[in-house]
Amino acid sequence: MKKILVTGFEPFGGDETNVSEQVLNSLPEIIGNLKVEKLLIPVVRNKSLRKIEEKVLEINPSFILSLGQAGGSKTISIERIGINIDDFRIKDNDGNQPIDELIFEDGENAYFSNLPIKTMYNEIEKEGIDVKISNTAGTYVCNHVLYGVRYMVEKNKWNIKSGFIHLPYTKEQVEGKENMPFMMFDQTLKAIIKAIETLSVEKVEKKIVGGEIY
Repeated sequence: MKKILVTGFEPFGGDETNVSEQVLNSLPEIIGNLKVEKLLIPVVRNKSLRKIEEKVLEINPSFILSLGQAGGSKTISIERIGINIDDFRIKDNDGNQPIDELIFEDGENAYFSNLPIKTMYNEIEKEGIDVKISNTAGTYVCNHVLYGVRYMVEKNKWNIKSGFIHLPYTKEQVEGKENMPFMMFDQTLKAIIKAIETLSVEKVEKKIVGGEIY
């Protein structure tokens, strides 16, 4: 059975929980025809990627799907691209705050996700869940992981497809935060399960509208 490595982050930025960790812990062990391997990673530049690389070498997955928290977003955001820059607005969980630093000196300016993002988008949307294709993963540790995993796949010529999905806060996370958008946890979990189901059947990528004007 093929494997998918799903990663989630620990809490950061003063939050007590991280929705990506909650989703990670709630995923079933088998989705479609994929065995789900789970990995919690630190919100720390470099260290997060080392942990993923170690796991990849251990289990040899066919897919890597990284999940991250996007507080303030109201939709599931399937990321299209990671860029070769660390420009941290806040310190990571080890106190690092790089400004305008390359993630990898020998890396491309950007790497695109090679997951079928439009097909995943379409399948999640059919469930009535708010979802979009995002064209920026920010410049914090989420982008660091999206870009860094794609870099490792390309440099090592691994036969792996990888990408990243950002998740909104849960209802519980926004308690006491005025006018902060959220998504019910069962909807968020359902979206990620649907995304993995889509990968498990290896559907051909759809040519559908999912772009943005700005």
